[in-house]
Amino acid sequence: MTFPHDIKSSKDFNRPRRIFPRLHRRLALHRLSYSGHQRRNQIRVLFNYLGSLAILAAIFGFIFFLIIFIWTTSSLPTPDKLLERKVEQTTTIYDRKGENILYQLHGDTNRKIIQLTDLPAYVKWAAIAAEDHDFYNHSGFSIRGIARSFFSNFFYGTKVGGSTITQQFVKNAILTTEKSYVRKLKELILAYRIEQKFTKDEILQMYFNEIPYGSVIYGVEAASEAYFGKPAKDLTLAQAAVLAAMTQRPTYFSPYGSNVDQLLERQRYVLNQMVDLGYATEKDAAAAKAEKIEFVPRRDAMLAPHFVMYIRELLADQFGERYAEEAGLKVTTTIDINYQELAEKAVADHWENNRTRYNGNNAALVSLDTKTGQILALVGSADFNNEDIDGQVNVALRPRQPGSSFKPLAYVTAFNKGYTPETVLFDVETTFKTDTKDYAPKNYDTKEHGPVTMRQALAGSLNIPAVKTLYLAGVSNVLDLAEKLGYTTLHDRSRFGLSLVLGGGEVKLLEHTAGYAAFAREGVYHAPVAILKIEDADGKTLYEYKPEENQGTEVLPAEPVRSLTSILSDNAARAYIFGEKNYLTLPDRPVAAKTGTTNDYHDAWTLGYTPSVATGVWVGNSDNEAMNRGADGSVVAAPIWNEYMRAITAGQPVEAFNAPAANDANKPVLQGVIPAARTTRIDKTNGLEANSSTPAENIVERKVANFHCILYYLNKDDPRGPAPADPFSDPQYAGWEDAVQTWAKKQGYAIGSEPLPIDNNPPANQNAPTIEILYPTNGQTITGRSFSTSVAVSAPSGIRRVEYYLDNQPIGTIMSAPWDLNGNVPELTSGIHTLTAKVFDNTETSASKSVDLNFLIN
Repeated sequence: MTFPHDIKSSKDFNRPRRIFPRLHRRLALHRLSYSGHQRRNQIRVLFNYLGSLAILAAIFGFIFFLIIFIWTTSSLPTPDKLLERKVEQTTTIYDRKGENILYQLHGDTNRKIIQLTDLPAYVKWAAIAAEDHDFYNHSGFSIRGIARSFFSNFFYGTKVGGSTITQQFVKNAILTTEKSYVRKLKELILAYRIEQKFTKDEILQMYFNEIPYGSVIYGVEAASEAYFGKPAKDLTLAQAAVLAAMTQRPTYFSPYGSNVDQLLERQRYVLNQMVDLGYATEKDAAAAKAEKIEFVPRRDAMLAPHFVMYIRELLADQFGERYAEEAGLKVTTTIDINYQELAEKAVADHWENNRTRYNGNNAALVSLDTKTGQILALVGSADFNNEDIDGQVNVALRPRQPGSSFKPLAYVTAFNKGYTPETVLFDVETTFKTDTKDYAPKNYDTKEHGPVTMRQALAGSLNIPAVKTLYLAGVSNVLDLAEKLGYTTLHDRSRFGLSLVLGGGEVKLLEHTAGYAAFAREGVYHAPVAILKIEDADGKTLYEYKPEENQGTEVLPAEPVRSLTSILSDNAARAYIFGEKNYLTLPDRPVAAKTGTTNDYHDAWTLGYTPSVATGVWVGNSDNEAMNRGADGSVVAAPIWNEYMRAITAGQPVEAFNAPAANDANKPVLQGVIPAARTTRIDKTNGLEANSSTPAENIVERKVANFHCILYYLNKDDPRGPAPADPFSDPQYAGWEDAVQTWAKKQGYAIGSEPLPIDNNPPANQNAPTIEILYPTNGQTITGRSFSTSVAVSAPSGIRRVEYYLDNQPIGTIMSAPWDLNGNVPELTSGIHTLTAKVFDNTETSASKSVDLNFLIN
């Protein structure tokens, strides 16, 4: 064994000489006379050396702590001056111009002093059960509570508090709510001093007279009168538990806010705690849980009331309850008072019709500046003061199922993956395989529409193609996009499958509108902004919104979003479902819009945007009662949306959306082309195609098609890559393909992967192009002079153009895929008119098809 290196070193060996000369001499002696039998003594010397250093560190640490303690406590008030308070000042909330007052948080504190002996015992025990189980045993603070709080907050990111009732009293009555270690140390010291000065009941009495219960309400007596209309001595156990539950987060748990259900859930927790701690019997707690809690109505004179309540909650979270309401803050918000008034008017104008005709008793509206995310208008319910509709609940912040208004997220994800608006999907009844049970969605009109493009499917809000699009896009990819767009209600991904695209996941109107606002900005997302500036009573700026620091986040490339917007703004594309005249257009400018309706009409939506403004509207019932059949988004929500958007855009400059780039996809199915069906003549005696020598009596006509689902042509995760060698490797292929073949047979087509055998004398025109008019169908009624077409064409030599005629008069020529026409015939009368589509191949050989249409001209 050798002597440790750090002691052998002359430098290290001489280091303790100045501080511990005796130890140094002993170490030197050992160094000179070191031998094997002295090892034990040498180790003892080393430990003595380290022990001396530890003692020295402890002494210095104690001195440092003592200095900090003296410095911290030098400015602390004494417990004898607990009732000295700072003068309270009114906090004022303004609109975006800083001119119109939305609401004032009154400076006159609503507080009434009460004696602890005047309170029912369960009021005291409810507070102790909720806030401080060990109140009667600790000396002002709980080491275990502080440690538990630190561990939870540090490792799990929670906001769990570890304060005792005494500490809460100190924080509210003496100190500020500043979040710092120094303030926390002062709180602990004062809590200890108060515990030495006062009895537990005296502390509890001061607590009950000081604790905030939201707004300007302080103390349990004022809270009892404000919320229940009775003195605290008359509180029931259920009501006492409610007040005890509120003190944790008074603004969040406000009976007049959006979280009453969470308040009542915490009330039940308090009651359970009282039972566990022996402060109430199980029978009494059960009776309290069953008691219906009724709050006294509050009628505040405030503008934009739901928005004001939202601002108050933001301020409380940022600064604490007391400071936000008594510090004399000047808060400039984002609300445009003119937009707000127009929003409230639009909701009110349609409330009676929705209520009486459709049993839609409530509505909400959110409008955002798409360039900044600033909230321009927010209506949380049809009537803030109407208890019958739970008017004080802010539905704009509550999760509701979005129905088909969620579909754009799936489609834009698919476009970003390589699919195109011209991609052909078969809208036919299809069974989807899932991990649990088979899923077979139906369209809103319960019909099958055959082969349709993604443009037609989204514009017409067809459900079956939407589910296919979600599968092609990938559920996880769509949820990733939703997360980037600020949706906070879809984190539990285990809940969601293919029904997500039809509104299977709840969203908040505010967040949903912000998602659409990102579409308006071509994939740049801005989180909703509600506050522009906060100043304190002395004019010092505490917070200010800076545009240069809020440029947004690019969550999608521009091109797929442009494709999405081109669909949502294409009125002709949705006309076959919604008609030419609908509430999703504006008279003087382009606008993109989408409706949504949940099953059984629980929720109806309309969301849409111009390049500068995005607006979302929800209609339904706060208690989730179903509306009457037929109350879909286009009927109950779209009229509100349309009235508001017309009003705010009137007189504003017209803005156009950027058009998407030309379709450069490398596959026909992505270009809107599928093998065309054709009608051929068959010799029924041999099954071959007839020729000029086939007897007329042996000839029958037969429709032939080689239709396949999209998974036959491409790999869903690489749509522009090679075709799959084995389509059956995709778990959905068999179901999708079977659905296409079943549909084709119902239409009278003969299905086969190879063409029918042809006789030795084929018709001269075997290489001629073919054309089928898929939409509109023969005999269909068209309202107005505008209409759109969809055709399937093919030609061995390639297609040059498609010409369209109405009653033999040319109305348009299409020179590129997808060969569809969006037509408008100004001079047209009501009645039957013949639409003809004529295709020309590269040899100028042509083929045509016609359908008769019934036009209704207003």
